[in-house]
Amino acid sequence: MTRKIRVGVVFGGKSGEHEVSINSAQSVIENLNQDVFEIFPIGIDKQGVWHAGLGAYNALGAPIPPALLPAGETEADTADLLPIAQGDVLPSQAAERIDVVLPILHGPYGEDGTVQGLFELMNIPYVGAGVLASAVGMDKAMMKKVFAQAGLAQCRYEVVLRSRFEREPDAVADEVAASLGYPCFVKPANLGSSVGISKAKDREALLQALRVAAKYDRKIIVEEAVDGREIEVAVLGNEDPQASLPGEIISSNEEFYDYDAKYLSGESAMVIPAELTPEQVEEVRALAVTAFQAIDGSGLSRADFFLCRKTGKFLINEINTFPGFTKYSMYPKMWEASGLPYDQLIETLIHLAIERHEDKNRER
Repeated sequence: MTRKIRVGVVFGGKSGEHEVSINSAQSVIENLNQDVFEIFPIGIDKQGVWHAGLGAYNALGAPIPPALLPAGETEADTADLLPIAQGDVLPSQAAERIDVVLPILHGPYGEDGTVQGLFELMNIPYVGAGVLASAVGMDKAMMKKVFAQAGLAQCRYEVVLRSRFEREPDAVADEVAASLGYPCFVKPANLGSSVGISKAKDREALLQALRVAAKYDRKIIVEEAVDGREIEVAVLGNEDPQASLPGEIISSNEEFYDYDAKYLSGESAMVIPAELTPEQVEEVRALAVTAFQAIDGSGLSRADFFLCRKTGKFLINEINTFPGFTKYSMYPKMWEASGLPYDQLIETLIHLAIERHEDKNRER
């Protein structure tokens, strides 16, 4: 009998996307084929402490996925249900029990190359982008430079350092207004899920938006506002990546697709496949693969674009190296529409991680 593949599902983390990560991980665990995979939950609390086993859920204040409970058991009967240490553990202790890591982590300290570097040092296969691609994909300032080098069209933007803004707020505001005009969008360079993003329509709003973004990062991105449709494409693979059918986001917030519109309102809509011409579909799929390869991606990414209403041109907005991953998130839904169901998508990603790790270990 073939031994099950032991999968360490890592979730939580120190970023502002902690709760989003927990939701994604619960969905993945509920849909992993337990005839093939043995699941070891590993939670990282908001202080960065690692917890392994079912005790991780208590430590993070999250409900235990029913898939991890034996038939007839309730969450109250969870002691030692899995053969892995309970309570605080070192990453190395947790990793000794697993074959491959599924890091369902979003944002800094999870999607930015830091935890990927840890897994590289420990020589453990892990799902998703490597250290370089993760770091570039998280840092919007570096991402934009790489996209420009790859010839991908983008909206106009400025990078503001927090240190300079705190010294010369009026000068920064004047420069941004002269360069981009109003309205404009202000974002922390290293965060996702629309956390810390504001739309500024005048000088006072711009100064306030810069103050908000500065709470989250030392680098701030300010972008011109684009009148466009929000088109997204899922990319899957390693050396030969494939692009899904594109989808479109119809935000419940008329201003922009903010955190509430993404996760709380329940009123935003996903149109999959997006209503595009066949030529537009092929164009945006090709652009998504170009963006994925530009950052040296692997495993998965979701490329986000604006389709300008005035020019009909696609502008790359950003790439997410580990996008939201519940069964109802945009990335899995686009692959489902392309013929790859959620459970098979997860299994494909695990095998891609093992394949990439084996290829890397060929090197001298």
